[in-house]
Amino acid sequence: MLKTQLQTTGQAFGSMAMEFLTPGLPAIIAATGADFALFDMEHTGASLETMKTLIAASRGLPLAPIVRVPRGEYHFIARALDIGAHGIMVPMVNSAKEAAHIASCAHYPPTGQRGAAFGVAHDDYKAASPAAAMAKAAARTLVIAQIETVDGLNDVEAIAATPGIDVVWLGHFDLTNFMGIPGQFQHPDYLAAVRRVVTATKAANKIAGFMAMNEAWAQEYWRHGFRMIAYGLDHLLFQSALKLGLDRLRAMT
Repeated sequence: MLKTQLQTTGQAFGSMAMEFLTPGLPAIIAATGADFALFDMEHTGASLETMKTLIAASRGLPLAPIVRVPRGEYHFIARALDIGAHGIMVPMVNSAKEAAHIASCAHYPPTGQRGAAFGVAHDDYKAASPAAAMAKAAARTLVIAQIETVDGLNDVEAIAATPGIDVVWLGHFDLTNFMGIPGQFQHPDYLAAVRRVVTATKAANKIAGFMAMNEAWAQEYWRHGFRMIAYGLDHLLFQSALKLGLDRLRAMT
């Protein structure tokens, strides 16, 4: 399980998908040796039905399907987990209060408020005692809080320390937007924010996460201390590889 891997090795690598949300994608990603696939609902318009297909296609693969839900509301979080997601990512977490609500939505009582539905997709349709099903869910469910706003940054220490939050993920582009320095990833204020996120996460004994657009970004943020890294976006990886090949073809003419 991805959660267990992060707890034991302290690192995990995968990719984010926004465009090529087809049944074959999980197997394609798994064939690269990735630990997880992050399927996006925030910016894609993808439905829970699409997520359910992708998660079903992940079943039996050595790949953890994670869903980035649109917002931190119960009906997004609980339903994504009920259809079999191994974890959820929530954008724009602005306070420890929000983080606690998100963690509560993701977990069963007594630690949370997730409603009971057993023997369904998240249980691989297998019968089990409620206690066993809830214990399995607790061990598997990974909760990722994104720090993307100034409010979230200002409360990042408390967000990271919130029980039930496993990964604190830097939303780099949105954060620069809210800081008034859009896309200025070498700005001193942004770099101070990066250090603050990593420091807060380490102090809480949690994992810092980041989406690296290319190898240079991956290396840079690894040096910063990020240990759960999604490498690239599906359409950008395809576009980059295709352009490289076409450029080489044109160079031969």
